[in-house]
Amino acid sequence: MTTPISPIGSTPAPAAAGGGDGGLRKAAEAFEAVILRQLMASMRQAKLGEDIFGSSATDNFREMADAKTADSIAAMRQFGIADMVERQFRSQLGAGGGGIQ
Repeated sequence: MTTPISPIGSTPAPAAAGGGDGGLRKAAEAFEAVILRQLMASMRQAKLGEDIFGSSATDNFREMADAKTADSIAAMRQFGIADMVERQFRSQLGAGGGGIQ
């Protein structure tokens, strides 16, 4: 079995997190990123003032910037959501004999 190549500047190899399954780690980070994107979108909807430069193009670029920011924050694993998801699925994999692939 081969190990996926991690991008430069990312966290250490999955083995350092207590297992050799990089797919579970990436899925947990992706889940955290989705939650963070939703959080950021909700914050953007609570506008406190009128946006004088607002347009649909500006909104699109803000959404892309928010998505990239959410991905970066999730990769840092500072919120702990990915860690909890990964820990929960690892315990289920250990008890169930590896039913999820």
